[in-house]
Amino acid sequence: MSIGLLFMRCHILAGLIVAVAPGLPYLAYAESPEEKGLAIANEGDRRDQGFADSSVKLEMILSNRHGESSTRELRMKTLEIMDPTLGDKSLTVFDHPRDIKGSAFLSFTRIKEPDEQWLYLPALKRVKRISSANKSGPFMGSEFSYEDLASQEVEKYTYKWLRDEACGDLQCFVVEQYPVYENSGYTKRIAWIDQREFRPWKIEFYDRKDALLKTMTFKNYKQYLNKFWRSHEMFVENHLTGKSTVLRFKDFVLQAGLDDRDFNRNALSRVR
Repeated sequence: MSIGLLFMRCHILAGLIVAVAPGLPYLAYAESPEEKGLAIANEGDRRDQGFADSSVKLEMILSNRHGESSTRELRMKTLEIMDPTLGDKSLTVFDHPRDIKGSAFLSFTRIKEPDEQWLYLPALKRVKRISSANKSGPFMGSEFSYEDLASQEVEKYTYKWLRDEACGDLQCFVVEQYPVYENSGYTKRIAWIDQREFRPWKIEFYDRKDALLKTMTFKNYKQYLNKFWRSHEMFVENHLTGKSTVLRFKDFVLQAGLDDRDFNRNALSRVR
């Protein structure tokens, strides 16, 4: 399941004695906070299965603590992989500004092995493989890390339900997510997931010192093909640096007929 990829699928999810979400009686059988947290993640994953592939155009706005900002335009494609041992594939291409036009990032998510990621920078005229030990680095100067851009498969985390609470006009599950990957840049994430549609509305990221590093919020959800929810704006604030990144999405297309040939690392330098 993918961002399941953070960008594309926004599916960062994922003793029950309290009330459970309407229509989800099976959660009542989750006897421990860990079992309930996993059940919530699995349900979110189940609801987003079957989108096949997707493409979208994005505007990325980078801001520093002084309010100065710069804007980038990019495109992203995602391919859903149903093999339970693998994760989704994604391709991101920058179109603007001119100095980074043609830069391309390819990500193959793995479940039990380190993700495979490659970055092509036209100025260097070569494809760089992203080290599995350097996934916490910033992606193209943004507040997203390379780790954030990998498909967020259920098996990549362990879970613990903390509580239920209001999030805006909705009622949300609050769930801790602990990365299984030993080189993760995070000790944990805390996600607010609505009980109606299992959409993430806020995620807090905690660094290796267990301090709050950044917060990601989601807004402007729209439904596609009468099933799949996609956020059309995401905001990430880094609490240590004061920097932030806004992503705005448009022209979502699902089930466009993409296949493996559209995600070829050997042709990354020729992507247009």
